[in-house]
Amino acid sequence: MAGKSPRKPAKASAPRGTKAKSKGRKAAKPGRRAAGKPAVRDAGSDGQARAAGRRASELIDRRIRDLAGWRGETLARMRALILDADPDMTEEWKWMGTPVWSHHGNVCTGEAYAKVVKLTFARGASLPDPSRLFNASLEGNTRRAIDIHEGEAVDARAFTALVRAAVAENSALKTGARAKPGSRDSRPVKLLSGGNPQIAKGEGNAPVQAYISAMPGWKRDVGRRLDALIERTVPGVRKAVKWNSPFYGAEAGGWFLNFHCFTRYVKVAFFRGTSLRPPPPGESKHHDVRYLDIHEDEQFDEAQVADWVKQASRLPGEDM
Repeated sequence: MAGKSPRKPAKASAPRGTKAKSKGRKAAKPGRRAAGKPAVRDAGSDGQARAAGRRASELIDRRIRDLAGWRGETLARMRALILDADPDMTEEWKWMGTPVWSHHGNVCTGEAYAKVVKLTFARGASLPDPSRLFNASLEGNTRRAIDIHEGEAVDARAFTALVRAAVAENSALKTGARAKPGSRDSRPVKLLSGGNPQIAKGEGNAPVQAYISAMPGWKRDVGRRLDALIERTVPGVRKAVKWNSPFYGAEAGGWFLNFHCFTRYVKVAFFRGTSLRPPPPGESKHHDVRYLDIHEDEQFDEAQVADWVKQASRLPGEDM
């Protein structure tokens, strides 16, 4: 109402177990962060977000120190993998003292019990897990967890791929939630002939994940498994969507593989397929190309495909 001064915003309270200290502390310079602390994404007020992120990181540091032993070492190791997997990951401290890692929503939590360190992925049931890292909370429709016992090791490469898939899943959901009714982003992705998603050309992981998310029915799981397998086999693989197909290439070089939806199968194209040993089964009118067609309910040989991917990534790629 006119004539009334606006209310002052309420001050955010510090997390339980910590005391806010202001005297004698110098204000942090914009754009700087404490040495050894992970970067924190800005959200709302830059200063408040950074302060909250620093407090959460300090509390997670304290939890790891207090645990000590194999549980502290395990939680520290998995935390480092999570932060390395996504430079925009945020650390949070929630639910009466639970470390949480998030990007466009919760990615996973880290809890320590007497005999296990548990990492619970908020949307684990929707994620590709070709290495079968999930071994707990398997009965739910949404969450999945990894229980790590003393002396056990987790495949770092497979875990990194799992974290990145979780971030991509959150990003896809966030984009859909923010789209205004009637806007282009709120409309379903158009499916072309054979059920192939129509995705705009673009470099990077985001357009590839958008394509995979739009793959219809059983083909979506095939796309996720292929993407995870390629990431696991070729660390730092280059990605793009061109001509409504995901493309994969070596970090320094051309493209070596793509895949595409058809009515009854997903077609994987190896651009130098005739040079692979053994060559993929599908022949092509193009001189060097060989194909692998994956049909519904068909369990393709992941070890063989990984070997083809590794061979293909070391050959001269195609410039497209």
